Amino acid sequence: MATVLSVSGSPSATSRTARLLRHLDDRLRAQGHEVIPFDIRTLPPAALLHADFAHPAIVEATALFERADGIVIGTPVYKAAYSGLLKSLLDLLPQYALAGKTVLPLATGGTTAHVLAIDYALRPVLNSMGPAHITPGWFTLDKDITAADDGTLAVAPASAEALVQVTDQFSLALGGRPTLLAATG
Repeated sequence: MATVLSVSGSPSATSRTARLLRHLDDRLRAQGHEVIPFDIRTLPPAALLHADFAHPAIVEATALFERADGIVIGTPVYKAAYSGLLKSLLDLLPQYALAGKTVLPLATGGTTAHVLAIDYALRPVLNSMGPAHITPGWFTLDKDITAADDGTLAVAPASAEALVQVTDQFSLALGGRPTLLAATG
């Protein structure tokens, strides 16, 4: 199956965005994909902010993008746009870093006022990087994502079902097999 790079653009160590991505990573693995989780926040801040293209961590991140067949990009929405952390990394990647790849954009945020951030802020940037296909994305409200003390994640039923659908569309676009796993709430 395909190799999927699952990228969290959240600067927070307790990010709902990252937790949601790791939850969806499990579904993609169950469909036969190799999934590589990647949290941009683990990159050295100086390398990102000083646009140090030659920094070993940036070179390694670029190689992860090159290796992947598909990219899931998750970001919290701040000020009606994707995170600055994600922007910093996208700016350091080669112009056509997504060439030939299938991309699934996901976003989380506190209000439905930001629901169009995927289509009006993130999708144009991703499109400029030459992907073969950007599948339909999904915006999930923060209040719909709850993490239990044991680390398990609960997603409100309507959001969980929508996330299953967009994740499965992405998987099918990569040549994945459908799964009978129930949407987890």
